[in-house]
Amino acid sequence: MTSPVQSSASPSGRLLVLSGPTAVGKGTVEAALRAAHPEVWVSVSATTRAPRPGEINGVNYWFMTDDEFLAKERAGEFLETAVVHGMAHYGTPLAPVQEHLAAGVPTILEIDLQGARRVRQRAAELGLEVLFVFIAPPSFDELRRRLIGRGTETPEQQARRLETAKVELAAESEFDVTIVNATVDEAAEELWRLIAQEYGIAE
Repeated sequence: MTSPVQSSASPSGRLLVLSGPTAVGKGTVEAALRAAHPEVWVSVSATTRAPRPGEINGVNYWFMTDDEFLAKERAGEFLETAVVHGMAHYGTPLAPVQEHLAAGVPTILEIDLQGARRVRQRAAELGLEVLFVFIAPPSFDELRRRLIGRGTETPEQQARRLETAKVELAAESEFDVTIVNATVDEAAEELWRLIAQEYGIAE
């Protein structure tokens, strides 16, 4: 295990919290970043939902029972938690985030807008330094094109997601930095430049 860096100054960069509207391509940008820079660590969420075919515990999610999750939540072991669709619990385990930051490892949390707001509140309580990064589309029309082009939702679901996206786009001012996802490679490279600056890494 890597020993935490000891320094009188900040031992590492801040936690990068990545968020943005639905269909903007947060996960795709993150995947491109990790493919080019595998030294970046992305937090793995915990969930109480059942694993889907092909999902691996500890890689896709940490799969837990309701009792396990709730016990950890009561013990303050999550950076943030949420109940999705009124059913499954989701959360960001706190200890791995703290350990990677202390060791100077570039650390990212990709999360939705509500999750980012929960992280902001909890980070203030913990004294955790966070850089909030908003991934934005080139335009709302382009976001609509991408969402429809995915072909994974019905027209009614698409309409609901687009209405949600309008609200999410309005939250951009809550973030420290905006990266426009015009192309995945350019956005991933811009994100890496931000990480390199934050963690003192030679590009």
